[in-house]
Amino acid sequence: VHFPDVERVEWLNKILVQAWPYFGTIMEKTFKEVLEPKIRAKNVHLKTCTFTKIHFGEKCPRINGIKAYTKEINRRQVILDLQICYVGDCEIHMDISKFNLGVKGVQLYGTLRVILEPLLTDAPFIGAVTLFFMQKPHLEINWAGISNLLDVPGINVVSDSVIQDFIAARLVLPNRITVPLKKNMNIAHLRFPIPHGVIRVHLLEAENLVQKDSFLGAIRGKSDPYAVLRVGTVQYRSKTVSRDLNPIWNETFEFVVHEVPGQDLEVDLYDEDPDKDDFMGSLLISLVDVMNDRTVDEWFPLSKTTSGHLHLKLEWLSLVNDQEKLHEDKKGLSTAILIVYLDSAFNLPKNHFEYSNGECGAKKIKNNKYLKKMEREPSSFVLLTVGNKTQKSKTCNFSKDPTWGQAFTFFVHSAHSQSLHIEIKDKDRDGALGTAVVCLSHLLKDPNMTLDQRFQLDHSSSDSFIKMKLVLRAFSVEEPDPQRVKAGVSASKQGPVHVVEKGGNQQKCVSPPKPEVSKVPPVSKDSAAFESQLKKDSKEDLDTNDSSAAPAPTETVAGLNETEREQNPEHHPSSASHTRAVVLPTLPVVQEMRLAPSVASLGSLPSSCFELSSSNLELHNGTEVPLGEIQLTVRYASIRQSLVVLVNGCRNLVPPSSRGVDPYVRIYLLPDRRWASRKKTSVKKKTLNPQYDEKFEFFESLEEVKKRTLDIAVKNSRPFISQERKELGKVRIDLSQEDLIKGFAQW
Repeated sequence: VHFPDVERVEWLNKILVQAWPYFGTIMEKTFKEVLEPKIRAKNVHLKTCTFTKIHFGEKCPRINGIKAYTKEINRRQVILDLQICYVGDCEIHMDISKFNLGVKGVQLYGTLRVILEPLLTDAPFIGAVTLFFMQKPHLEINWAGISNLLDVPGINVVSDSVIQDFIAARLVLPNRITVPLKKNMNIAHLRFPIPHGVIRVHLLEAENLVQKDSFLGAIRGKSDPYAVLRVGTVQYRSKTVSRDLNPIWNETFEFVVHEVPGQDLEVDLYDEDPDKDDFMGSLLISLVDVMNDRTVDEWFPLSKTTSGHLHLKLEWLSLVNDQEKLHEDKKGLSTAILIVYLDSAFNLPKNHFEYSNGECGAKKIKNNKYLKKMEREPSSFVLLTVGNKTQKSKTCNFSKDPTWGQAFTFFVHSAHSQSLHIEIKDKDRDGALGTAVVCLSHLLKDPNMTLDQRFQLDHSSSDSFIKMKLVLRAFSVEEPDPQRVKAGVSASKQGPVHVVEKGGNQQKCVSPPKPEVSKVPPVSKDSAAFESQLKKDSKEDLDTNDSSAAPAPTETVAGLNETEREQNPEHHPSSASHTRAVVLPTLPVVQEMRLAPSVASLGSLPSSCFELSSSNLELHNGTEVPLGEIQLTVRYASIRQSLVVLVNGCRNLVPPSSRGVDPYVRIYLLPDRRWASRKKTSVKKKTLNPQYDEKFEFFESLEEVKKRTLDIAVKNSRPFISQERKELGKVRIDLSQEDLIKGFAQW
């Protein structure tokens, strides 16, 4: 498992291996006693269905890793993501009308989310367990006896995709299975929670896309790009822009977001061709970052391709029950969302002719075959329509009181004038078993904009009802937290804010994440000296911060241990300032803080310190002497899928000669030492305290970055024939040991 926050659970896999034979015995009994009678009742041709062999095999499912969420979520719940892998050797055979059909082996991969909520103060401590797949799981089935399957009457060809759709209709978001663990537990709100929000995606334009069209295999032509946008199982396609590598779309798409963290926005670009469309790059955007930032407007670099950037504007719309937010949008965009919880229906008529025109019904009923068909209970499904969007429920077979238990969402443009149209149909016959129309303005009369009741069906029997819960929620674009640094603002357009120092030293300006911790004594000093130094340093920090630089960071220095923290409570004014202790050669303190929102590219950052090592340099006295310090800010930008390294500056460099130093900084992401992947700053002339404030990005996945080491050297730019020492100092940072999502800034 490469992800640092995903834990291996070998102990759980050992329990599964031990319990698998017993699970197989239980399933064998279930297949024989429960499933077999149900299959026989489905169809007259299936009355002879018999399971001849049920063996679940020796190989049991594996859980490759578990990710637990506790901080980002409600305190009364625990969320677990299980990476499930099942390559099974199960064998199941059944006979139908002398034909043999079977399964020999199943493969299943997917991420199963398990939500334990609500947490209770009495046994069993957990109210219910909710299960669902975040995306459609990958499924492969090895069929046995499939060649005879087409000859079996009453059965269509069973395919993997049909079974995948069956799973999706029950177990893939927004569908979920909820099992109550406590008696009398109301699980309706757990099965159908109100979505977290809506993401509005403005697909604006792209630039420098790769050329995919060729003429006679030689001359490169211009491509015809289009975009496919996806959140969960919902997918939209943009229009195609002909012969343009810098296309402009200016299209808007809206997605309902059911789970955060968990769901991401995926964007794939393709070149439209008559035969097969060529892939032009993709983008994966974390919706957690968008939810926290509220609005992100940026050029994103495309991955899995050689060039290209995509310009997106993303807006997070919170769902509120505030009727004042329901005014119509001038651009024709949605202003609200309607959530329909379709529960059940009662007393549906056996056929719709009984309650419509008598003559029409009489002609049809004369046909004996039709009469037989009408005697059975209806197999009904529901069509729900708002505006020009229609959604279909699953089918409940042979029941006049069907229970669907499904949730649907619709975007609403005008709650005052639009209506929800419901039509119940029988899968075997035309015409409706009942209809209903609900004006959304009725919902506005309720303070919570909610209706939970039975609705009388029209064009049906007098005692036919449908039970639904309707919830209307308005969209609201909230202001982001002013203390939070935006994760998705483009740094190329906006660098760090410079704070003017009042001191008269060589440095003209510093960037915000710069606590004065160079004067902190080494670990060997006593705590009293340390304490006085802390007070002095934090006072200096307050003096050097210019109030004009938009919300200035609260700079606090962490103590060596808890006792010093207790002695200095005034240094920890807010929970926004996280602290941690890190062991460094001569630096006992590492301090973290929030940056001002104007430090654009780096996301919410802490701040602290690195010392240049002299271990690999020849020194006159042969001892470990500090060669100065370098200030770096390092963070993984998940929204851009890149490691961001900001070289702020150096101080107290040691000159190799009396002629002065022209320092620059060189960066490698080891083990890659290629010249092409080397990054370097500009050269600063004749200074021992250079200020760079230059940003570099390495476009790698987080799991790949976690395996790498950052190699940073400060070098002296000197003439080719000079005998002076070139390397002034070096730092190596093992990235596997750092929390890169949170980031760090250190001297």
